[in-house]
Amino acid sequence: MSDVGVDESLLKSVAVQVATEASALVREAWEGMADGRSVAVGTKSGATDVVTAVDHESERLVRSRLAALRPGEPVLGEEGGGAAGDGVTWVVDPIDGTVNFLYGLPWFAVSVAAQVAGESVAGAVVEPASGRVWSAARGQGAYLDGRRLSVAEPAALEVTLVGTGFAYSPARRVRQSRFAAALLGQVRDIRRNGAASLDLCAVAAGWLDAYVEHGLNRWDWAAGALIAAEAGAEVSLPGSAPELGADATYAAAPTIAEPLRKVLADCGAAEV
Repeated sequence: MSDVGVDESLLKSVAVQVATEASALVREAWEGMADGRSVAVGTKSGATDVVTAVDHESERLVRSRLAALRPGEPVLGEEGGGAAGDGVTWVVDPIDGTVNFLYGLPWFAVSVAAQVAGESVAGAVVEPASGRVWSAARGQGAYLDGRRLSVAEPAALEVTLVGTGFAYSPARRVRQSRFAAALLGQVRDIRRNGAASLDLCAVAAGWLDAYVEHGLNRWDWAAGALIAAEAGAEVSLPGSAPELGADATYAAAPTIAEPLRKVLADCGAAEV
């Protein structure tokens, strides 16, 4: 049921529009890098946790466009920070997959979501390299370029393809590698693609059967988790599945969601 005063369809349209505009900016910079132009690069929590001038430019564009289209609504962004408000709050990842972006690997995206009371009600994930547009509004399904999405139906854990990711902290990466090694013997295979929003979208499209990662921030999952859920995935957000770890994000096709959840716990997900 919609919240009073919240039009999920309109919010989705705004998310798609703004994410698409930012994606065009990111694509231009990405193509410029391929032609030899340099991009300023800094670091955040460590040498492997990078941020580029393009991340900041993309977020500034998103904030500017949202200020024009949705004046007065707060924005929480990966680079510019912010805080949630009483009504609609926009949650923005200006480039999800910055390392991929820097390396020229075309698996990165701009993610824009609208949340109310901490719950995503609309969102879009747009890929600069391919132009693909993933979107969803609460209760209205999930879409890729206008085609409605539906999760896969794996028959058993041994034919389940699982996506995951790794933290920037070396100590945590060691724990994650042990967890992944234990999981490998239980499923078809594991994929680590490097952009959480797109991994969640991949679950929505059936390109992955499930996805689990620890330590994501709100901007990493705000749009992608909604898209996965609206495509039929069972989704657990950070803080909601202690058996997987306090900060685990989990999305899975319903046919294997519960047995996989047990296997993840048995493999030590809560200790990651």
